[in-house]
Amino acid sequence: MAYEGILLGMGNPLLDISAVVPEEFLKKYDIKPNNAILAEDKHLPMYDELANDYGVEYIAGGATQNSIKVAQWLVQIPGATGYIGSIGKDKFGEEMKKNSKQAGVNVHYYEDDTVPTGTCAVCVVGGERSLVANLSAANCYKADHLKQPENWALVEKAKYYYIAGFFLTVSPESIQLVAAHAAANNKVFTMNLSAPFICEFFKDAQEKVLPYIDYVFGNETEARTFARVRGWETDNVEEIAIKISQLPKESGTHKRITVITQGADPVVVAEDGKTKLFPVILLPKEKLVDTNGAGDAFVGGFLSQLVKEKPVEECVRAGCYAANVIIQRSGCTYPEKPDFN
Repeated sequence: MAYEGILLGMGNPLLDISAVVPEEFLKKYDIKPNNAILAEDKHLPMYDELANDYGVEYIAGGATQNSIKVAQWLVQIPGATGYIGSIGKDKFGEEMKKNSKQAGVNVHYYEDDTVPTGTCAVCVVGGERSLVANLSAANCYKADHLKQPENWALVEKAKYYYIAGFFLTVSPESIQLVAAHAAANNKVFTMNLSAPFICEFFKDAQEKVLPYIDYVFGNETEARTFARVRGWETDNVEEIAIKISQLPKESGTHKRITVITQGADPVVVAEDGKTKLFPVILLPKEKLVDTNGAGDAFVGGFLSQLVKEKPVEECVRAGCYAANVIIQRSGCTYPEKPDFN
């Protein structure tokens, strides 16, 4: 099977500014533990404070880009994956390009010279991460870039697509274009609920793309928010996963499968009105470095086997393997070669 360009991701490329901080830091900036939000004015001073007062690491990130890089790492065929998003013309943007190319991902960035490359503050307390994203250039992505022949060629070539829900705040038009292409050509379109605020405040954009989604990823908090916003009277994750999988679908080619992670608790997979539970690889607390990128890595692992047409059990196993590797390292980084068999 030809793997070149088989998987395409589209999202917000962000440079993670990661640091271990005290709990007071979260309180000062009104940040909830283990959450993901967009930066407001009150958060802007925190980026400098992190850089000046805490030992920060700069790691190329952004949810979709993380997942694509992890899938690329596990597939081990250069150029198997592609990625589209918007960066600034600056040193962070150059860093991002270098990092992605080294990872073997075929990146087609839109480069904006009016705003800086987006950043994401990763505040780590007790191994749990909280994310505050300042999108900047990532927010400037336009469907016009996607429609350019050299970029649309990536869409044409791919057979699988992954877009984190975060991109709904930037370019729902681009998402619809790819989703419609996937449905019309019997390809596989996957997305992530990504964060409670997406399910809550971008419900209309999410609703519009839902019929096209063949695999819905998310975690238990996002799933419960999704259900609450829709007035479903349950916070049982298995029930919610089934209900998501049974929402109307644009194309009957693929049934919808819902995949919900629950931290250290089993992964819930819903299809055909039933759920299966898959235990995760448990990690002793002392080996946990941080959970930044764990959910992204799970998706990347899952997709690395999905593109090989492996059964869902194998996809989940690869997802759990990848997440386990990533939480033992800082940010969404990995050793040179995987030892997944």
